[in-house]
Amino acid sequence: MTASTTLSPLRYRAFALILVGSLLSNFGNAIQSVGAAWQMTVTGQSADIVALVQSAANLPIMLLALPAGAWADMFNRRTIMLAAQIGMMLLSVLLAALSFAGVVAPAFVIGLTALLACGVACFNPALAASIGGIVPRVELAAAVALNILAFNVARSLGPAVGGAIVAVGGAKAAFVANALSYFAVIAILWRWRPKAPPLTQRPALLAAIGEGFHHARRSREVRTILLRAITFTTTGAAAWALMPLVASDLLGQGSAVFGLLLGALGLGAVIGAAGATGVRNRFSSEAIIRAAGILYGLGCIGVALRPSLPAMLALLLLSGAGWVQALSGFSVAGQLWSPRPLVGRITAMVSSLTFGGIALGSWLWGHFAESHGVAMAIMASGIAMIMLPVIGLLFPMPRHEAALK
Repeated sequence: MTASTTLSPLRYRAFALILVGSLLSNFGNAIQSVGAAWQMTVTGQSADIVALVQSAANLPIMLLALPAGAWADMFNRRTIMLAAQIGMMLLSVLLAALSFAGVVAPAFVIGLTALLACGVACFNPALAASIGGIVPRVELAAAVALNILAFNVARSLGPAVGGAIVAVGGAKAAFVANALSYFAVIAILWRWRPKAPPLTQRPALLAAIGEGFHHARRSREVRTILLRAITFTTTGAAAWALMPLVASDLLGQGSAVFGLLLGALGLGAVIGAAGATGVRNRFSSEAIIRAAGILYGLGCIGVALRPSLPAMLALLLLSGAGWVQALSGFSVAGQLWSPRPLVGRITAMVSSLTFGGIALGSWLWGHFAESHGVAMAIMASGIAMIMLPVIGLLFPMPRHEAALK
């Protein structure tokens, strides 16, 4: 059997096309988030309100992940993904139109950002559950890592381009760019005709969710993955949530530098995701998660010390690499330790607690920054990240190679 490599799943045309479509959609979402966050910043909103943009972009994913995961196991996944993308496109058009009309109240921008996240919440579990049916199981870990890589390519280029778009055309131009990004993935999904799964009796929604909970409760491996995911993202959310204020308050710069900062964080994530398969082949899951948390935490501490812009970009590059190694590890572990009939629900639980941790952490660190300052919030987050691997002494991550046996 040929060993899986980072790019080997791209041999499967359906996976490659869907990956490209997902990349473009996530690219637009990253640009939209830059526009929304900067809109809050330029209107003089407080740190907790600015951080709410990240909460709005992640909390719906936590709240809807479980029913969305059940839907992914109960209904046609292509239909779910197509409906989610069309809904997000319409919401983006509405947000752009209202922005041009001057309706940019914080509650409105944050509300529509949350609704867009509802579409992401429905799309992600259906996409994650589809991967196992598109590529062989031996390629599954690499395919999941590639999906995360595409997400972080968008996080890398999207903020940098979004910062430039905002600098030239304002937040409204970023909202227009997001609306346009959905057309390609809609076209790809429209033409995709996956092999229909065998017909089975469809359980009721609550029963399906309960079945997923029952498996998670019985599985020590799944419980550990969920615990490590939410503690990691809650602790580390400060840098992502407060980056607009790092640019404006700590560096005294505008939207272009904000885009550079997020771009550095995202580029580091791209580098981390690109090497995730190789790292996973050499080290245990626990070793990867521990090292990722320490690397990310050291980067945050360095940023909080207010170095020069080039030094800060280098630190964020390292932090991004650590961040995505951990998130890739949680996603791959959720896939590998999920029985195929429950894969949508288990991966949705992992997604729910991962994004829920970002939402909760963004809210908590935003309030902390409002009371103690942006630099202190990022410093505290970094110190906590360095201490976090202690959890692994009691709850070590399950070994990924064991799940492939």
